[in-house]
Amino acid sequence: MRRPRPVPVSWLVGLITVVLLAGCADTSPAPDVDDARLIAADSDDENWLTYGRTYKEQRHSPLTEVSEETVGRLGLAWYYDMGTKRGLEGTPLVVEGVLYVTGAWSVMHAFDAATGERLWTHDPQVPRGHSRFVCCDVVNRGQAFYRGQVYAGTLDGRLVSVTAEGGDLVWESQTTPVGEAYSITGAPRIAGGKVLIGSGGAEYGVRGYVSAYDAATGELSWRVYTVPGNPADGFESDAMAAAAETWSGEWWEAGGGGTAWDAIVYDPELDLVYIGVGNGSPWYRQLRSPGGGDNLYLSSILAVRASDGEYVWHFQTTPGDNWDYTATQPLMLAELEIDGRERRVIMQAPKNGFFYVIDRETGEFLSGEAFADINWATGLTPEGRPIENPDARALEGGVHVAPGPTGAHNWHPMSFNPETGLVYFPVYEHSWLHVVDDEWEYDRRVLNIAGDFAYTGPTTGEAWTPRGHLVAWDPVTQSEAWRVEQPHPLSGGTLSTAGNLVFQGRPDGVFRAYRATDGEVLWEFQHETGILAAPITYSVDGTQYVAVLSGYGGPEVLFNAGLGGGSVGPGRLLVFALDEDASLPEPLPPLPPIAAPTFEVAATDAEIEQGGLLYLDSCVACHGFGAVSGGIVPDLRRTTAATHATFEQIVLGGAREPLGMPRFDDLLDSEDVRLIQAYVLRRALESAGGN
Repeated sequence: MRRPRPVPVSWLVGLITVVLLAGCADTSPAPDVDDARLIAADSDDENWLTYGRTYKEQRHSPLTEVSEETVGRLGLAWYYDMGTKRGLEGTPLVVEGVLYVTGAWSVMHAFDAATGERLWTHDPQVPRGHSRFVCCDVVNRGQAFYRGQVYAGTLDGRLVSVTAEGGDLVWESQTTPVGEAYSITGAPRIAGGKVLIGSGGAEYGVRGYVSAYDAATGELSWRVYTVPGNPADGFESDAMAAAAETWSGEWWEAGGGGTAWDAIVYDPELDLVYIGVGNGSPWYRQLRSPGGGDNLYLSSILAVRASDGEYVWHFQTTPGDNWDYTATQPLMLAELEIDGRERRVIMQAPKNGFFYVIDRETGEFLSGEAFADINWATGLTPEGRPIENPDARALEGGVHVAPGPTGAHNWHPMSFNPETGLVYFPVYEHSWLHVVDDEWEYDRRVLNIAGDFAYTGPTTGEAWTPRGHLVAWDPVTQSEAWRVEQPHPLSGGTLSTAGNLVFQGRPDGVFRAYRATDGEVLWEFQHETGILAAPITYSVDGTQYVAVLSGYGGPEVLFNAGLGGGSVGPGRLLVFALDEDASLPEPLPPLPPIAAPTFEVAATDAEIEQGGLLYLDSCVACHGFGAVSGGIVPDLRRTTAATHATFEQIVLGGAREPLGMPRFDDLLDSEDVRLIQAYVLRRALESAGGN
């Protein structure tokens, strides 16, 4: 399939204000998706108008052409090669026969939804060096559509509006401070003529907030912070003043964290916006808030008015979060009969391993139960507060805590079938060795997790073998209806349909349809690249299609190549329909074994050990623990002698910055580079079987 022509990377970094390009953008021919149509999206079975299909974000389609009876006839209708091996996590939108999707580096595409013809591509030209301040791959999870415009956030913190008709720029706004370690990977949402967007960056030491921009002009309407700033500067609201009472020390020096990097949901009936708030900066409370406290509004669901961002209520899933148990995971609205009474609820299965049902009008805790094996808590109080295992906070030594920071459930979208009454989502059971780095000092140039990744001392508790499942959960009874064990710990988001189907992809490239009532496998398709993104379904001229992005990436691939056990290959948009039989190119051949290096750097064992510590500080987030790459960035153990000869120019001089390799001359010097080189060469020799 055709690929977009490369676009030179250039962007005016000093751009802060809104850019209006009214003269070159005509939105009139595009479909009119207004507030009324978004509110009524559930009755529009042909299109997929917003990130979760409707404002309730249930990801359930009423289409039935592809059903449990016919799904066996499903075949590949068309595909598009996205031209990348980086992670692809986006949920496509479909409006009147046009499919809109985002790829790596925040690039936006539009296709004929029936034929796969590429209609346009918009590259926001993200500076590739900004990838240094992105913890979890250069991904983007989706767009918003409103009144003829398509909106997306960019990795470097901009909110971009383009015409749906041709992908021409209408306006862009810099939503984050230039030069600070913020990023945007989540999808924007539309709420009453406003575009809502959050950002990431808590691991780098920033302060979280969500902004609302006028959809027509890009002007800032309101901004709500999720954690308090420096009291000496005054508080932006009474909510921030109240939150500050739950912190201690000088937390603001390291930003505080609490970034809203994914879940934002709008309820037009109540005029409320629900924000999923992330972890603290650093992870460990004794460092960011030495006197303890709940540290509001970390790891919380925060409800604010859509009109002005005013605080309404909050519910905290993990008070005083110590383990990266974000509440940024998918939020879903529903009406459930609980104790004989219909309740308007919000549901969430966050990282901490408990499934929550909350009254979305008041924030009242209604119910919650563990959906995975965990050891950090033994249950919840009647008010929904976790009953902690005290050993989980005793982190002076090495303590295995479950779930690990990836969470029992992460960003991967879940779906809800009102007919079965079940929520479908991937579950990940694992532990993590938490060790506090007592010598940690805040440095905005590097990850500020404050964990000691080089720890080799004694540990408390047992390491858990990672396991993964697809789970069907009854939110009324707070019980598991069925579970399917997966061959790999991590799996993709889900789609539910009225055809009694649940669709989900896996890291090994298998794309499956399960019977929604019992989890029986009814159909599968094998792709060479892992699938983490959530599928969608839509209809064009009476034909139902199922679409999903295939592109295995994220922190599980970057940090720890062996954790996810998935398959890295060409990223593609895959689209299926009944009785189709399109074929894919032959898979790429496997890489040869690592060869012993021919290039040497004179270094002692002590120097090589120091090089390993420098590698952990500056390189591990992309190139992996032990210099073992997951495959989406170069494996440094395979570095040629010719590349080693230019190693310093690459690391310090930015010789490969246009390709996504940032420069580190503000953090490292020539001697540091030499020691990192020596460590990488030692790892290459060990991997090749040397000694």
